[in-house]
Amino acid sequence: MTRIFILLLLLSFVLPHSIILASERRTPVVEAVAKARRAVVNIRTEQIVHRRNSPFFGFGDSMFEQFFNDMLAPRSYKTQSLGSGVVIDNQGHILTNAHVIDKASKIYVALPDRVKELEATLIGQDNRIDLAVLKIEGSGEFPFLKPARSDDVLLGETVIAIGNPLGLGHSITTGIISSAQRRIQLDQGQSTVFIQTDALINPGNSGGPLININGDLIGINTAIARQAQGIGFSIPIDTAKRVVADLIDYGRVRRAFFGIVPGDVGRNFIRTRGEGGVLVEKILPDSPAHESGVRVADVVIAIDGIPLTSKDDFYSSLATYTPDDRMTLTVLRGLGEITLQVQLSVLPEGYVMAYTRELFGFSLLQSRSGLQIDSVDDGSPADLVGIKVGDLIIKVAGYELDTLDQFIELMGQLLGREPLEFLVARNNRGYLVELP
Repeated sequence: MTRIFILLLLLSFVLPHSIILASERRTPVVEAVAKARRAVVNIRTEQIVHRRNSPFFGFGDSMFEQFFNDMLAPRSYKTQSLGSGVVIDNQGHILTNAHVIDKASKIYVALPDRVKELEATLIGQDNRIDLAVLKIEGSGEFPFLKPARSDDVLLGETVIAIGNPLGLGHSITTGIISSAQRRIQLDQGQSTVFIQTDALINPGNSGGPLININGDLIGINTAIARQAQGIGFSIPIDTAKRVVADLIDYGRVRRAFFGIVPGDVGRNFIRTRGEGGVLVEKILPDSPAHESGVRVADVVIAIDGIPLTSKDDFYSSLATYTPDDRMTLTVLRGLGEITLQVQLSVLPEGYVMAYTRELFGFSLLQSRSGLQIDSVDDGSPADLVGIKVGDLIIKVAGYELDTLDQFIELMGQLLGREPLEFLVARNNRGYLVELP
């Protein structure tokens, strides 16, 4: 009896002390993870790959290989990949990276508090911005983390990355922000602005959330530099918020119409300012740029506070806006710096064909042979390089085209980019020209 009394006495001293220690360990990071973790999902995708097995496989252009490839039935197999995502509303919409679900035939998601995987449907994606929206199939409300803001992130503030690296389930890493607007060149002519941190972001973390110390969603993690040790990149949530409605409503991000022909500034300008900008060489008529007061010879140095150094920066930034957005331009005009508000719009009906006629000097029609030159204006750039009525346009800027709709879609993306390379065919012979 005495031993039991002594044991109870000891427990009375030990238990309250351990409870106090546990509460003291509940740091802001613990609180932030507790707020966000239930909205983070693991994404598993399946892709069906079709291929043919030939006994002559590996012999290059062997006619035997081609013969057996034509004869043999295709062989199919499944591949799987893993990633992460974050639920952003109670309807079950998930924000993730486009490359996580690209070419997937089946998408499954696992929520933290559910044992069974749920199937998800791809609602929309944009590979340029590397963002996609999924929808969890089935009814019911889901835990979610509402997108916050990323324009007020602080250098050195603590951030937390949650994801699914190597299929290990929820993994949590912490770090600090080392850059709020790090522009990275991804492909030729394409750059993206990221939040840079030293929180570890491995391939399986792609699509997962970056949160601040309050548990607010400030970015979507993206594994883009596997060779970089201790460097992580996240797409700012402000970028995602601009396009998420388009991804849900249209399945893609509609292209916004601004309406300038940009050019690079000179070396003297860069030496004087220490950084570049985008020179306005031409303003397209009846465009948002014209209506907002942009002038020829203005130098656009920032869009919504994010610096621009080249034409490629301008086009890459514009790709993250929709026709419903407004943006603030920081412009050098003469020796002074001003700001202009621009309300973007959709490309007007018929604008591309009118633009093509005015800038290049030809019109097109759809024929059985493809895209056929219908008329050429005397003295126009097309006339001066020898384009004739009846010629066929095969490629523009390296993109192969078959229909007038494809031409209009592509030219809508390339408005303002000059010069453009055209592959023109005549009498089964092709030649390249640059216009204008």
